Amino acid sequence: MKVLKRGLFICLLVILGVVLVACSSDSNTAEENTESDTATETGTMENASTKEAQELVIGFTGPLSGPAALYGTETLNGLTLAVDEINENGGIEINGQPYTVKIASLDDKYLPNEAATNAKRLVQEEKAKVVYTPHSGGVYALQVFNEQEDFIVMAYTSEPGIIEQGNALTVRIPPGYDTYLEPFTKYEMDRFGKKIAFLPTASQYGKDWAEALRPVWEANGGEIVFDESIDFTKDTDFQTIMTNALSKNPDVLFIGGASEPTALVLKQARDLGFEGGFIIMDQAKFDQMAAVLGGSYELLEGSVSTLPLVHASYPGTETFIDNYRTDYKKDPGAEAGFHYISLNILLDAMKIAGTVDDTKAIRVAMDEAAKNQPEEKQVYTIGGVNEKGGFHSILRMSYIENGEVVEFTKEDLK
Repeated sequence: MKVLKRGLFICLLVILGVVLVACSSDSNTAEENTESDTATETGTMENASTKEAQELVIGFTGPLSGPAALYGTETLNGLTLAVDEINENGGIEINGQPYTVKIASLDDKYLPNEAATNAKRLVQEEKAKVVYTPHSGGVYALQVFNEQEDFIVMAYTSEPGIIEQGNALTVRIPPGYDTYLEPFTKYEMDRFGKKIAFLPTASQYGKDWAEALRPVWEANGGEIVFDESIDFTKDTDFQTIMTNALSKNPDVLFIGGASEPTALVLKQARDLGFEGGFIIMDQAKFDQMAAVLGGSYELLEGSVSTLPLVHASYPGTETFIDNYRTDYKKDPGAEAGFHYISLNILLDAMKIAGTVDDTKAIRVAMDEAAKNQPEEKQVYTIGGVNEKGGFHSILRMSYIENGEVVEFTKEDLK
């Protein structure tokens, strides 16, 4: 019996030893696995943070020489300011890959055929998946092939038709000019009269603006007494055409194009004794025209157009103006402000989509990106991007009265 008890006791000791050894082995294995997993995670994090930054190219084709050079430079300045801020803060990270941003710009002299040639170069040589262009002729030229070549057209033009083409890779940045026709007409008719002379730029944009304004002016009981256009790429002396226009005794002149030549057209009218009002196409800006005219709004008395950015009050406007003045030693125009906010929206859309190459995914993500811009970036408040590709932005209009810029809305004219 004692022998049996001793045997059972020894067996229990052996079993207990085996269990203890097994537990020790499992514990060591678990510790090794944990150490291995931790090392793997640390290595992955280190790899992500030490990835070499790639270059993300954004293309631009616009007028950097010729009569519209000031306009083209303003648009490019807005993009450059945004890029400089982004790169100075370490660039951006999209789907775990860091990027620095580069603007590749080419001069198209405001010519649609040159814009198309430049866009092809930017896409083929620079591998740009996005190309900005700030004139409707250029936009229409790029829309012929941008879907086939798979790049997004960032269109800075108020031409309503560009988002009616069914082009899934076009984004229009400013409001459509069709929203200005009725209020501009009402203001000028109420203040000056119903006879108007048409003298817009001869560009496609100018032709389209004029075509849209004619029926609105006439539907309100107005009369078009003179109807010609000015080719700013060729014409620098406006005396003859202005003399012919004023011989018809208009109450109002319809003018526009880039700010600098438009200001000279207006001055020519005043020099010849015209005392009426002006409907000024939204491409030209009051503050930029005033700079050409000696810094005063006096000659612009009775003009109606869009609100200058320096008179706007969006959450990020003041900071943007200060930064722009620091870099460029002058006030920014709306072109610069819209390009600045649009690039921030575009890059945020790439982050949301998790790609720099999938143009369709980027385009879809732009609505969310626009709606979630931080206040400090909101030079303009963009409420979203609609299905056709148009930015939702607040309509800002103004007129010049007693030498001052006066903001107004449609409701103010009722």
